[in-house]
Amino acid sequence: MNPNLLAVIAIAALMVTTWIVSLIVRNASIVDITWGFGFALVGAVLWINEGRPTGIQMLVTVMVVVWGLRLTAYLAWRNIGHGEDFRYRAMRKRWGARFGLISLGTVFLFQGLMMWVVSLAVQMVHRSEGAGVGVLGIVGLVLWIVGLGFEAIGDLQLARFKANPDNEGKVMNRGLWRYTRHPNYFGDTCVWWGIAIAASTVPVARWGLLGALLMNVLLVRVSGVALLEKSLSRRKPGYEEYVKSTSAFIPRPPRR
Repeated sequence: MNPNLLAVIAIAALMVTTWIVSLIVRNASIVDITWGFGFALVGAVLWINEGRPTGIQMLVTVMVVVWGLRLTAYLAWRNIGHGEDFRYRAMRKRWGARFGLISLGTVFLFQGLMMWVVSLAVQMVHRSEGAGVGVLGIVGLVLWIVGLGFEAIGDLQLARFKANPDNEGKVMNRGLWRYTRHPNYFGDTCVWWGIAIAASTVPVARWGLLGALLMNVLLVRVSGVALLEKSLSRRKPGYEEYVKSTSAFIPRPPRR
């Protein structure tokens, strides 16, 4: 089956199923957990559909699946049992009884569309006749490792910080968070540029660069840094001082 169509079917099935579950449990936040799992699902079904993937197909697919499963596990551990996220509570309050149906399009299917575009690299690499890993594959893998490290270490450091009752209400400005206010988002961006660069070993898979660009824009301008910064500035005493001294995205030494 055409990899792009197969990805559409897999993503649509996952997001509609997640939407139905969200109606049953009255918690749209489960879509956040599904986000990473959706990419892992796309990678897995494309691998199975391929049968005997080539070197670059295996590399890119493993990169996508590992990233997706790590993010899924982390968000499940962080979110399950903590109620619905404030973003979805605000939407539920705004739309009232219509939220259930409206959320299908504005939350679940919309995220599914974003997932399909971002995952173009792994889709398109499976449309090729295949190739070895090559120089671009190695460069992409190195960038992916750096990104995954930033993301995983940043998440771990933040979790440990929050687990200490003495840090209640304080701003996390230690470890990687001393050099960037969002090491997890920076790492996420590096991961997807790494995947897209690796996939570019196959010319047709260079369409995947659009997916990396979209993820970059989402994390910096839409649902990542921009959205979270507004919330933190209101809720965290001392966050404005942290903003003045620490880079928003790209890691660099703190300003004095």
